[in-house]
Amino acid sequence: MPPRRRPPRAGSRTDLPPLKIVRKILLLQVAYYGTATALILFTTLVYGTVFSLDLVFSWNALRGDTTIGWMLGLVWMLTSGIGAIFLLLLVSRSKLIPDFSLTLHFLHLIATTLYSHSVPANWLWWGLQGASAAFMTFLGIWACRWRELQPISFGGVSGSGSATGDGGGGGGGRPGSQQTTAAEEQADISFSLSTGRGRGRNMREGSGDEYEMADMKGVGSEEAV
Repeated sequence: MPPRRRPPRAGSRTDLPPLKIVRKILLLQVAYYGTATALILFTTLVYGTVFSLDLVFSWNALRGDTTIGWMLGLVWMLTSGIGAIFLLLLVSRSKLIPDFSLTLHFLHLIATTLYSHSVPANWLWWGLQGASAAFMTFLGIWACRWRELQPISFGGVSGSGSATGDGGGGGGGRPGSQQTTAAEEQADISFSLSTGRGRGRNMREGSGDEYEMADMKGVGSEEAV
């Protein structure tokens, strides 16, 4: 007989396989860059400048002495806020949000380094990445926990019960009140029957003892005769 295999432990790789993790990371990265590109394109159209990929992947464009640099900083923070929605939709687990958020910003660092052919040397860029990662992580964890704490409805039983109970004075509320009254009367009848059954049993047990003693006396007198 082949050896029996033990079932996988909870939280192992079968719970979240590597291919699924890689697919989610790629989807998050594409959604992140797609949102950033759309917002930066809209900002450049409003501002009246030419759009280029340097505004997305180059760390030189993020400067504190120009207006477009500060606008890019605000756009990246807004992108992080929208990225929390993608984390909620794709990850949906609060304890995995920091891992995916940090991985996303780490891949952005690699893409920026490869595009600029140098490691970012702008402290404003590093500060923006730290604030963006913290903001995305906070919003993602809050959204996932809010979703996890939502009540679960089983086929709308509670909703139908509240709808019949809150019928008001109209005709729609009467069937619900009649059903509730019938249920209460049935409960009262069952309770009274159970208590009466127990009281009768006690009376029969007490009277049964007297009858048994009388029967024993009668049997003894008959034998003596």
